Amino acid sequence: MPKSPLPPFECRYTGSLLAGVDEVGRGPLIGAVVTAAVILDPDRPIAGLADSKKLTEKRRNALYDQILEHAKAWSIGRCESHEIDRLNIYQATMLAMERAVSGLAVVPEYVLVDGNRCPKWRWPSEPVVKGDSRVAAISAASIIAKVTRDREMEALEARFPGFGLAQHKGYPTPVHLEALRRLGATIEHRRSFRPVQEVIETVGFYQDHVASEPEELQYRADLFEDID
Repeated sequence: MPKSPLPPFECRYTGSLLAGVDEVGRGPLIGAVVTAAVILDPDRPIAGLADSKKLTEKRRNALYDQILEHAKAWSIGRCESHEIDRLNIYQATMLAMERAVSGLAVVPEYVLVDGNRCPKWRWPSEPVVKGDSRVAAISAASIIAKVTRDREMEALEARFPGFGLAQHKGYPTPVHLEALRRLGATIEHRRSFRPVQEVIETVGFYQDHVASEPEELQYRADLFEDID
């Protein structure tokens, strides 16, 4: 029996400095978990905002450009693969969300987060189940996060050819798992994820390169500006 659609979301906050937050990349075996925070401008509405997963790539890219142009503020937050390995994927996602909101050029008065919980942070906020299809600002954040991460996977495919990252975006598909078993793990793979652990133990690293532990990231003040 199909699930009944959730009712429209009614937010207790009625002002204009509302930030929506969403993430992309908790499930993949490689790369960062990417989050975005967006404050939309009521005077510059954007038609067609929706859950990024339900949009075509062409439509996502078009909306991405419109959001960057018309939003009051937007920001990217992220946690890299070595941070995920150190913190675990849940804590890394929460930290990436906090980085996204902290990076906004306009301070939000209220934050809505896609999902069923919010990070422990200083902004008044509430979670919204299926928020990427119920709240325009969260939809916008989901689009920014997905387009950003998808483009990063395309760049990683050029850096590490043979894994098919541009197609499956790092998720544990049969193609990705077969490539891992054949080529070994890259320095961008999440070593704490079991399929990667098993490959490191049995096959080793990509091109027989055993990477040293990456240095701790140093975040510049402008890190979240103009990231594509």
